[in-house]
Amino acid sequence: MAVADFFLYVIVFHKNPFDTYLTDIPTVGKGLNPLLQNAYMVTHPPSLYTGFVGMTIPFAFGMAALISGQLDDAWIASVRKWTLGAWFFLSMGLTLGMLWAYEELGWGGFWAWDPVENAGFLPWLTATAFLHSIMIQERRGMMKIWNVTLIILTFFLTIFGTFMTRSGVVQSVHAFGQDDVLKWIFIIFMGVTLVVSFGFMIYRMPELRSRATLDSWLSREAAFTVNNWILLFAAFFVLFATMFPTLSEAIHGERITVGPPFFDKWMVPIGLVLLFLTGVGPLIAWRRATASHLRYQFLWPVVACGATVAACLTAGLGESVAAVICFGFCAFTTATIVQEFSRGIAIRKRNTGQDALSSLMGMVLRGRRRYGGYIVHVGIVLMFVGFAGTAYKKETDVKLVPGAEKTIGKYTLHFDRLAHEEDRQKEMVTGEVTVSAGGKVIDHLRPAKWFFHKHESEPTSEVAIRRGPAEDLYVTLGGYDLAEGNVTLKLVVNPVVDWIWFGFMLLAIGTGITLLPEALLERLTVGATATANATSRSAGAAGLVLLLALGAGGLAFGIPRTAAAQMEGTSVEPPEPSGAEEIWLVHNIMCQCGTCRHTLMDCASEPCGHAKADRIAIRQLLDQGRTRAQIIDFFITKYGSQVALASPIDKGFNRLAWLFPYAIGAVAAGGLGYAAYRLSRRPAGATSPAVAVHEDTDLADKLDDELRSLD
Repeated sequence: MAVADFFLYVIVFHKNPFDTYLTDIPTVGKGLNPLLQNAYMVTHPPSLYTGFVGMTIPFAFGMAALISGQLDDAWIASVRKWTLGAWFFLSMGLTLGMLWAYEELGWGGFWAWDPVENAGFLPWLTATAFLHSIMIQERRGMMKIWNVTLIILTFFLTIFGTFMTRSGVVQSVHAFGQDDVLKWIFIIFMGVTLVVSFGFMIYRMPELRSRATLDSWLSREAAFTVNNWILLFAAFFVLFATMFPTLSEAIHGERITVGPPFFDKWMVPIGLVLLFLTGVGPLIAWRRATASHLRYQFLWPVVACGATVAACLTAGLGESVAAVICFGFCAFTTATIVQEFSRGIAIRKRNTGQDALSSLMGMVLRGRRRYGGYIVHVGIVLMFVGFAGTAYKKETDVKLVPGAEKTIGKYTLHFDRLAHEEDRQKEMVTGEVTVSAGGKVIDHLRPAKWFFHKHESEPTSEVAIRRGPAEDLYVTLGGYDLAEGNVTLKLVVNPVVDWIWFGFMLLAIGTGITLLPEALLERLTVGATATANATSRSAGAAGLVLLLALGAGGLAFGIPRTAAAQMEGTSVEPPEPSGAEEIWLVHNIMCQCGTCRHTLMDCASEPCGHAKADRIAIRQLLDQGRTRAQIIDFFITKYGSQVALASPIDKGFNRLAWLFPYAIGAVAAGGLGYAAYRLSRRPAGATSPAVAVHEDTDLADKLDDELRSLD
């Protein structure tokens, strides 16, 4: 109620959505911005909004438990599904935003670490940590204080994300204008929220203390604890890096830029560790794992990881160490999940006499929380494969005349002609391109630039995308000359990028399985536990429907599509980057067009002469023998500050941007080390004795949760 009252006050007394015009109201509107006329934009904002609002419910449950003193595990069981539902909508909103950016903005990427993108990502990180840590509280009665803290932080970050977007404290193409009054309204509300929430938590601290302790660092509790620490560190790092330009301007009087290279430097290793723990956490034993248990659970996953790394190196992918490690960890995690499914099916077949498909359905329905989670993890793995593929992206800008060709990767693009058309809504300039591979024509692409009526100053460019499971060919029309018929095309080859979208489909399926209502589950269970033959037929039908659904989705992604995007259209074209220094500079100096958050190589704003002019300047300076440091000084002088640098220079006040993540990481590592030391110093009788586990016994224990409910 307090949260609803706060937002009602804001929209009624300060930001009335109906007070759009201060003077005359126009009789005819301009229509929706062409960039927003996209199917993904219909669901992207409502999804994020639902996720943000949905996180209020677990926060309300948590505060009710703290205020009333009813601090048993009942409130955790009540909020788990609410949190999972809100988490799913956050995931969907973020993924649809990435897909919209990929198809709509024309720069060939999907995530730029924009402050408003980060605003949706921050509560997702802490909510993910909460969903994992509540399993420890349910199973062992541990981490009660931690879980209350996470739910408070998750809600706070949803309010803080709204604050970043609406107050204007950060510079973003998504953010609204500066509003000092609204800024202070949100600051007061956030301060009251933190004081009241943590005040009640401190008051109830004696009742929140865990009834169990960590027995060993080789346990599932320990793996989830490390997972939580890393997720929380990632959230604090993203928050700090996002707000550092504002902090620098307030303290030092200079607004700097913290761009994608700085975020990638930290988030890539963090993501790799989380991916590895995704495979380790669900398989390692509770309380304490023995050597035989670790060998039994992780032998084949480790073999799969090693084989994948060797295959990547053999295939010549060693240019990106992080990507090779990512592929290896993806294989490791996938192997752990496949192993769990195969062992579960074998046990169920032996106990019920059903066939494999019937056993799979019954197992998933009976243990939907566990196996739905595994499917979510498979979706995350596929998304990481797509993320790793960006390390091998190829891109180039080329100016072509009719009849000219350009080769990129395995594709040869033949520019046929430039067409000019017009309909009732817009004027269209289209480049017709024939794509060949291996000497055969495989596609005809039509990248275009559209000028919508009443939005002539905001032309968009329709990106032509040839999709495929191995890679996307991404073509954007930039500059053009109707009289001569010449065009400038941006060509990008994005390996395995569509695995990101398919991974989200699996994530959605896994979440849906986990959230199946009990009533529906009972009806499904009747079909899954009937006779083996009847079950096989029903399961086969269900499996066929699922395969058709996934196949339809795959075909939808496989069809070449077009999407609106903005591209630069000046006549002077920059040179193609060559040499390590020039490549580094164009990927680490930010465009100053003011309408994007991209590097010089990726900028795709219209009309923008900044990126091309700066790239030409870089080539000229390099030809004059200037060093990297001298060119950086040139841009600092040109723009009057470090705003053009993707990462702040490591000196003076800006050194804080580099030292803070190290300091937080060191404190976290020190805390974990101290906990390990305290654990090692505990008397032998204080911990549960390790039990020698043999393979058959371990397997039976591992699958006990699924088998206990069998008919």
